[in-house]
Amino acid sequence: MGRAISHSQAQVPAPPVASPTMSWQRLTVGEPGPEFEARPPGQDAFEFPDTECDGWSTPSLCLRFASVRGAKHRYYRRPRQDAARAAVHEATDSIVFAVADGVSSASNSELGAVEACRSAVERMLYLLSSGERELDFRDVVLHAAERLRQLATERLGGKDPETGEVAGLYATTLVAGVVHADPAGPTVELCRIADSVAWVLDRSSCRYQPLFTSKTGSDTLLVSNEITPLPHVPDVLEYSSVQLEPEHALLVGTDGFADPLGDGDGRVGDLFAHHLGTPTSPAWLAHLLDFSRETFDDDRTLLVIWPHTGEAAE
Repeated sequence: MGRAISHSQAQVPAPPVASPTMSWQRLTVGEPGPEFEARPPGQDAFEFPDTECDGWSTPSLCLRFASVRGAKHRYYRRPRQDAARAAVHEATDSIVFAVADGVSSASNSELGAVEACRSAVERMLYLLSSGERELDFRDVVLHAAERLRQLATERLGGKDPETGEVAGLYATTLVAGVVHADPAGPTVELCRIADSVAWVLDRSSCRYQPLFTSKTGSDTLLVSNEITPLPHVPDVLEYSSVQLEPEHALLVGTDGFADPLGDGDGRVGDLFAHHLGTPTSPAWLAHLLDFSRETFDDDRTLLVIWPHTGEAAE
């Protein structure tokens, strides 16, 4: 005989069924780009996922980064060619980071971007552990360039490659830097090769201060896509340093983010200033970064570091 069910038991609602919510539908900024299901990259590109993100905090700093494959690469079955890596140097409570954008004309730039980031982060950790607070960034980028040369040597069966041969395989941009914890406010040092960009976002005024010259700034008379990426290392590196105030956030991104951002005074700038007012979750940052806007179809990568305030992530 079945067990009787009381009236109170009968009124208990069933657990809700999980379903996608409106808040996770792809964001549109202005006129959207075409919508389609992403196509897989080639079978040998399984190590380069469509999307990746990371995030964690130290006692002084909070870090998030995300990297998403652009619509063009999703349609034409190319892997994401952007990369980002970050690590904490525990002895100094510093964060080292690298962001790279593989050059589309290079045949394996997705690997070049990852290896440039990895080798730059490894070298910065080594230099900090050797007692250097002010990093020798020329040493860092030369180390990354050498790693690309080693990859090319392996790829060419042991042949010592010319710089042009390395570039043809693994050319990539690079921004490498460190944020030092400091009682007066975190201090940032960074350098770049080619056209990836960095900003300080003033969260109180929602204004973006570029730390390097931008190809899309209002004072730029002619936009040029010509760059000189790794493995080339210029005689004089582009370098920047800044101290972060409590209301600041450091942003480092590839041109897939920088181009639609522009000066930061448009819809894209408003979107990110609003959502980066406090540290967001890594997955939400990736969701934001994957916004749809007509004509902007490049891979996008953004790394953000906030002075730690104890504010909870969304």
